[in-house]
Amino acid sequence: MTKKKAIVVGAGIVGLATARSLALKNWQVEVFERHPKAQGASVRNFGMVWPIGQPPGKLYDRALRSREVWIEMAGEAKLWFERAGSLHLAHRPEEMAVIEEFALKNTRCQVLTPGEAMKKSGAVIENGLLGALWSEDEVIVDPRQAICHLAELLARNYGVGFHWNTAVTEVTYPKVKAGGQTYEADLIYVCSGADFETLFPEEFKKTDITKCKLQMMRLVSQPEGWRIGPALCGGLSLVHYGSFQAMDSHAALQRYYEEEHPTYLEWGLNVMVSQNGLGELTVGDSHEYGLNLTPFNQKVIDDMILQYLSTFARFKDWTVGTHWNGVYPKMKNGSTEIILTPEEGVTIVNGLGGAGMTLSFGLVEEVTAAV
Repeated sequence: MTKKKAIVVGAGIVGLATARSLALKNWQVEVFERHPKAQGASVRNFGMVWPIGQPPGKLYDRALRSREVWIEMAGEAKLWFERAGSLHLAHRPEEMAVIEEFALKNTRCQVLTPGEAMKKSGAVIENGLLGALWSEDEVIVDPRQAICHLAELLARNYGVGFHWNTAVTEVTYPKVKAGGQTYEADLIYVCSGADFETLFPEEFKKTDITKCKLQMMRLVSQPEGWRIGPALCGGLSLVHYGSFQAMDSHAALQRYYEEEHPTYLEWGLNVMVSQNGLGELTVGDSHEYGLNLTPFNQKVIDDMILQYLSTFARFKDWTVGTHWNGVYPKMKNGSTEIILTPEEGVTIVNGLGGAGMTLSFGLVEEVTAAV
């Protein structure tokens, strides 16, 4: 029997997850990527698969499912990954109250004493530490390596075809125009990330979507193979993530930062650090929202990130190897994604915000369940 054909636009994590899901359903899949390799937000992040940031229920379950797929795919592709877990460190009574309440409602997490937290990571600074929230669910990959190798795996083992350096310029079901040629498919999935307005501008004018720019850095490989262990987060992460915002105690924490550190909130700072297989430390990040985002990084933001990071973590080498910014799509109405059908046979998957690495595999399994 002739396989049904599907076209996926975009080779970031959402596009790759979609290609995988369809290939497992015995579809013939072709992926079109405008660049020679993925260059967007999927390769410009911490590499954190981050269930703890998702509120309980559907999104948390989706994140755990994505985690399962990541581990499976990483093993199959022989990718470096680490079941590192995470530590959220509390230095304020308001922060401690949030993590204690969170641990009561999430039995997969545990509140640690300062001493117990230091045993988990030699990078933790004990001075002023009141306690920490430990979760073993979080997985770290190196996104720059992982996204590239997942594409290679899909081509090699799943029969997915890739058209690199080939921009899709028009989608009119069942046809796609790309690179001066026309292709046809039974289904078309548009997973174009922050470039959401190019193919369906009118559709996106109707949606409550914007863009978010973040600034990040990567510190050089730590000497003598020194590892930090789990991903480390400061109190600003408790302000940032929706899972913690749902706590009754969160209002007092929000008020503290609004009164004492308004500049952190102005730039949307969420200071975290993860370590890749080479020993490099990825640190960040900031959040600026809008459709007219400057391409230029601001040193003052990087300095704030590093200064705040130094209050709860210590490293062997603080040398910054690279600076960059990334841009991802973000829903303004609180939605966690947007699934649009501009015409029969065409599905747009977008708007995952900063949770693409965490949610994509689980989300697209749901989106493609009926095909």
